[in-house]
Amino acid sequence: MGRTIDPKCKLCRRESIKLFLKGDRCHTKKCSLSRRDRPPGIPRFRRGKPSEYSIQLREKQKIKRLYGVWESQFRRYFDLADRMKGNTGENLLILLERRFDNVLYKAGLAVSRAQARQYINHGHFALNGKKVDIASLLVKPGDEISSRLEKSSRLFRENLESRQSRSVPSWLEVDLDLLKIRMSQIPTREEVEETLDVDVKLKEQLIVEFCSK
Repeated sequence: MGRTIDPKCKLCRRESIKLFLKGDRCHTKKCSLSRRDRPPGIPRFRRGKPSEYSIQLREKQKIKRLYGVWESQFRRYFDLADRMKGNTGENLLILLERRFDNVLYKAGLAVSRAQARQYINHGHFALNGKKVDIASLLVKPGDEISSRLEKSSRLFRENLESRQSRSVPSWLEVDLDLLKIRMSQIPTREEVEETLDVDVKLKEQLIVEFCSK
């Protein structure tokens, strides 16, 4: 499995927006984007406005980096969304939102999606009673996620206590005592946007135009 070893803060600076890739650190003054709100690398003077291609590419990169998926994974999600009924852009966002690691993060059991992926890879969670170590697994309505290790459960509860300020999405049911998560329904496009950490509105149509070329 591949991994990114570059500083994650560079990704936020490149997109000029907080992607909250380092958990609680992004909410403090230590956030690199708060200290240096310019793209990484040698400062360059840009003339004119960005091209249509550049705008579409940045929107695609922003969503891809937010959910922590590789280019090949993103393309597979797009192909699947394109074959589904309905709006392709909305289908793509909903598929990304249903990822196993994202569900754990949205439920509050991890402070970031990267931490959630690490928990899953180490086998700390079970899906419908069976051990799962695939972070990209798509969770379906009615599926139940539970903690497998009592030792790790203390850490999960600490994460929940530190993330109480963040509301749990309406399409998830979280049992704090038993550390169980149940997906009650497929999230809507509006619910996805409401629970995203980024402060800008999603423009999934730009992603569809870019990937359709």
